[in-house]
Amino acid sequence: MPAKNPVSKKEKPKVGKRTPKTAATRKGRPEGEKKKLRIQDLERIREKARALATIRDSQWRAKITVHMGTCGIAAGARDVMDALLDEMKKKNVKDVIVTTSGCAGLCNREPMATVEIKDKPPVKYVDLAPDKIRKILVDHVLGGQIVVGYALAVGSETMY
Repeated sequence: MPAKNPVSKKEKPKVGKRTPKTAATRKGRPEGEKKKLRIQDLERIREKARALATIRDSQWRAKITVHMGTCGIAAGARDVMDALLDEMKKKNVKDVIVTTSGCAGLCNREPMATVEIKDKPPVKYVDLAPDKIRKILVDHVLGGQIVVGYALAVGSETMY
């Protein structure tokens, strides 16, 4: 039986294979390396977030925040959010921001929502259901009348 010849075959170089060390993006950074943020970038992001968060200086008529912490979701906040978005679509409301937040600290009063209308104090609504949020949208947001039976408080703790 002939002995096996330990002749090694030349390995072909892997063409087109890039490694993180050798690969470069168009900007000259190694692939996978993220762009570093500068102070100016952070300031621009902050101003954009503030503009969205405050309706006072924006083109929006109102902002509705549905509180969707764990307790809110367990109490039905998703159904409230779905009903709100559905009603806004039916009424073709395009100048109202809808946002979510975490727990507002009143778990026994969930689902909750806060309505902020330009130049008016915010109103916190509690013990919501889909039919209640629809009424709040129509009467308060579109009609300007607070739905007193569902409101817990008027006014807010302002953060600066």
